This record gives sequence, C-alpha cells and structure tokens, in this order.
Amino acid sequence: DPRIFSETLVGESAIGHTRYSTAGGVTNPANIQPFHVKYKDGNLAIVHNGNITNFKHLHKRLEAKGTLFQTSSDSELLLHLIAQSTRSSQPDQILDALSQLEGAYCFLILTDRFLFACRDPSGFRPLVLGRQGDVDTPGGATYMLSSETCAFDLVEAKFLREIEPGEMIALTTKSCRTGGKFTSYRIDPRKKQDAISPCVFEFVYFARPDSQIFGQTVDTVRHRTGIRLAEESPVGRLLKPGEKSPHPPVIVTAVPDSSNTAALGYMEECRRLGYDISYGIAIIRNHYVGRTFISPNQNARELKVRCKFNIVRRVVKDRIVVMVDDSIVRGTTSRQLIAMMRKAGALEVHFRVASPTVIGPCFYGMDFPTKSELLANRFSSFEELRKYLNADSLKYLSVEGMMKAVRQGDPRGVGTGSTPHGNKTAPYCGACFTGVYPVAVW
Repeated sequence: DPRIFSETLVGESAIGHTRYSTAGGVTNPANIQPFHVKYKDGNLAIVHNGNITNFKHLHKRLEAKGTLFQTSSDSELLLHLIAQSTRSSQPDQILDALSQLEGAYCFLILTDRFLFACRDPSGFRPLVLGRQGDVDTPGGATYMLSSETCAFDLVEAKFLREIEPGEMIALTTKSCRTGGKFTSYRIDPRKKQDAISPCVFEFVYFARPDSQIFGQTVDTVRHRTGIRLAEESPVGRLLKPGEKSPHPPVIVTAVPDSSNTAALGYMEECRRLGYDISYGIAIIRNHYVGRTFISPNQNARELKVRCKFNIVRRVVKDRIVVMVDDSIVRGTTSRQLIAMMRKAGALEVHFRVASPTVIGPCFYGMDFPTKSELLANRFSSFEELRKYLNADSLKYLSVEGMMKAVRQGDPRGVGTGSTPHGNKTAPYCGACFTGVYPVAVW
C-alpha cells in the first residue's frame, strides 16, 4: 500500500522487526514482533535478533513461578525477566534480565522514557547506530539502530558506530536533542566468556554486501574468500607465455547474489596465477523470490530454487563451467543448479564453495538447527558428496583460508581469545564449520 510512505505517525520513537524464525512457530501470528506489554513501570516493547540458548531452562523456571507465556518465541523471556526483576530503576531491571540470558541477542527495548539497544557479550550478531541530520539542522537529529549499515544508506543517515559486545546504550529524547551523548552500560555475562565471537557466517551469507559489520565491509571480505579459494583450488590449465587459449573455454559464474563478489575474486586470482579463465553471468535470479536458505521447510526451498534461477544457455553451452557459491548448507540449490547447467549444455561443471563444509548446527540465530539437515553430514566422504551433487569436482575453502580472509582486515587484529573458533587466535564464531561452540548450549 503506497499510502504507508505518506502516513504520519504519532510519537517520537518506534521499533520494527523483520521476522526470521529460529525458535517458536514460523506461522503463529503471536510470534510476530515487536512484543508489547504493560507492567508496573509502564509500557515495554522489544524486538530481538538472535537465539537464547538457555531458553528451555529459563522457560521452565518461569513457568514454575506461575508465569503465563503468550508465545512460543524465546524473545518473550526478556519481557518476563524485566517485569519480575527486583531492581528499582528501569536500566537496572533490564541489565538484571540480560545477565540471565545465554546465547546470541541484539535487543531493542522501547519504554515510555528510553530506547535501549543491547548486544550480547559474545557479540554474535551485528547492531549499529546511525544518525540522520544534525543537532543544528531544523528538526534536529534523528538517531536510529539497525542490524546492518545498508539500512542507513536508504534514508541517507550516517553510520556512527557499532554497539559493542556486552554493551547496552540508553537513548532518550533529551540525549538525542543534545548531541547524542548516550549513557552506556556493561552487561554482566551469566558465564565468563572465552572471547568475543562475532558470527563468521554473517560475512559468508547472511549480511548484505553493501553493509559494514564487525569493522569490515562485507563485500571486501567476500572478495578475499574468493581469492583464497582460487589459491587453494583453481580450475583450468596454466598457460605458457604466448600459448593460445585451450578449447573448450573455462568460465567462472556466481550463484547469485551472495556469492557474486567471491566468484569475481576467484576469477581474478586464477588469472593472476596464470590460468586461462574468464567470468560469465550464467545464472539469472528472479528477485521476486526470497532467499532459499531462509525458507521455513524443505519443500518450500526446492520450489523456490526452480522459481528463482534460470541458466543463460549461450554462456555455458560447450564450455567448462566453474560455479562459485558462498556455502552449502542443505544442498538444495547446489544440486538443482548443477543439473540445470548440464541441461543447458555445459561440458563440465566444477563446484567451488567460498567457505568450509557446514558440519555443525547453529544455536546462535541461524536456521540450521540439526546435524541431519546438513548435507556434508549425510555422506562419509567428499567423493560421495560430489557424486550426489553430480559435479565434476567439488572443493571447499579451508577453515584456515576462510579465517585468513576474514581476519586480514579486522581492525581488532587476530584477537586474544583462547578458544579455537576456527584456529587458535580467531576472534570469531565458526562453530558451524568447526564444531567448537563458544557459548554452552543447554
């Protein structure tokens, strides 16, 4: 409805949410956020990105005390923990509630006086602060928060900074009008954290390439993963000086859209190394179909692949095709695309993945919660997996290669954590690739 763009809303503060279900029913309207309640200190509304790993334990404890839950979402826990806190001030009530949570969370909490922005001590998910306008301009400045910086570009707002891991900031009307000096609080973690562990899969797939998260531009990191992948697993033959290109030609193509930059980096590095290879746009994506991995069930994912992609026959016919994808989770997209490539006339189809094999479920906010859903766990060898996909060859980026690509531009350096999330000094969570979980799962 175009009228929503001209509708005037009453009030000075608002929060909103795009639902991506990880806990709670997918289709239950009661699980749609924001959640809003009234309690002893007034109105309370929340939105949440992440997944609370001690959800079942806290849910059971609160139910035993007589708490009535209205949803099946883990996010509702926070409302009850705040309402039942014995602390006197609202910021202290929220800090008390957050200190009981484990896992991944970014919360926005809107009350009658405050807008709180909270990020878990491990920093799994990104949360950023921006500003539109200036204090001295008519109407003053508008401050906003988002999971990604690309949201600020849409409204011509300036990215100011990330909310730090374990930080809660409190925005008020007065602080917004007086230059954005917000009170910052530290969240006391329920358990001692080994290290700050932002999710590396945000770079691999989840975040938009035009966003800046964890101190780096997503597009730049993906380009580096493509370069590392080419160093480890090139395709084609090396040409000697003056030698003519072999026939048939070799082309690299991306599985759009999240692997576009990695595929370009792969092709550029292969050429730099002396391989005769070129880039072609061989897969056309229907942008009116949502992201396949995020679909709620397998039947929906398979249907979406058929509706979502088509092959440009001229680009692939009588050619050796190297398909670069960002990751393989369930394999739904990969297998169908390889079959479509062969049907379109590709002589060979080689599959390259710009991340390691996904072997572990994610308990911190990504929707692959069981090992049995993960394609790599269904086969005893890479050769069996290759045959299942029907690729002429199949290669993944190594964990070491991925972490080098991610850490190369990290403003925090290599980190000081003792837990090997990918390797001994990586300040990232790579549990889905390594099976090493930085925060316990109940």
